[in-house]
Amino acid sequence: MSFYHLSLLLLLVALLPPSYPQVCQRFCGDIPLRFPFGGGPGCGDPRFTKYLSCNQRQLTFTTHSGSYIVTNVDYPNAVIQISDPSMSTCLCAQPSRGFSLDWDAPFSFDDSTVFALLDCSLESSPIYKGAVEGNTSTVPQCANRGTALCSSLFTCQPISQLNVPISTCCVYAPVDLGPAFEMDLQKLQCKAYTAVYSFEGQEGNPEAWKYGVALKYKFNVENDYPEDCRNCEKSSGACAYAGTYNSFVCNCPSGVNTTTDCYFQTTWSHGSRSKGSWLLCSLVAIMLWMLQ
Repeated sequence: MSFYHLSLLLLLVALLPPSYPQVCQRFCGDIPLRFPFGGGPGCGDPRFTKYLSCNQRQLTFTTHSGSYIVTNVDYPNAVIQISDPSMSTCLCAQPSRGFSLDWDAPFSFDDSTVFALLDCSLESSPIYKGAVEGNTSTVPQCANRGTALCSSLFTCQPISQLNVPISTCCVYAPVDLGPAFEMDLQKLQCKAYTAVYSFEGQEGNPEAWKYGVALKYKFNVENDYPEDCRNCEKSSGACAYAGTYNSFVCNCPSGVNTTTDCYFQTTWSHGSRSKGSWLLCSLVAIMLWMLQ
């Protein structure tokens, strides 16, 4: 076989379409995947790929303080709810390092989330020292309504067995965390924490509360849902990105990527398969001719 024939053969192989086109996942376990989230490389919004991934059918949220299971995505309100395995609840009290967001992450704490720090040092915690010294801007301060919430928490047997006074419990809202969204329990001199994103209308019954952290996400500065992505999803496509500049593409159920939508992907895909079949037949014919 001459060098010319070999070059021609390699060129034809390169022209063949991929046998296994990439299809963006529509679900991760039981959680549907919609923009801005994706289930694999090139799917969703590239700004979110670093923080959310689908691992073994579980949607996982990752930040510098750890990895957490996403329990629910509220797409109409742009909120995800996550579970921290080190967080205390009415069923279990355990030590924790805390929870933090990356400063540049497209997430913020949702207003529905209420944090309660547990077993804080009355002597050395800056939460209490700040209030005494008038330095209320550098550390979260206990909310006025915290006493009632802490009292309810201390009716839980695991938390009451900490054998510490209720005054070591401090409740505050996410706005007090500041722009870094940092809750370092070691710095705050607290041993544990809990977070509640819904009281289910039963503020006095901690066994009924929804424990976890609710995070708000934004699509862009104006927080407008991208129109090209909306059209893509209406046509049964998944919003994705490709190329050096992470340009928008619409990933269709067949695995074909378009720059608009998937309304014509069936015809396009059929044409692509026909072209691939023609190239394959041509390649076989050329190989047979060269072997003569």
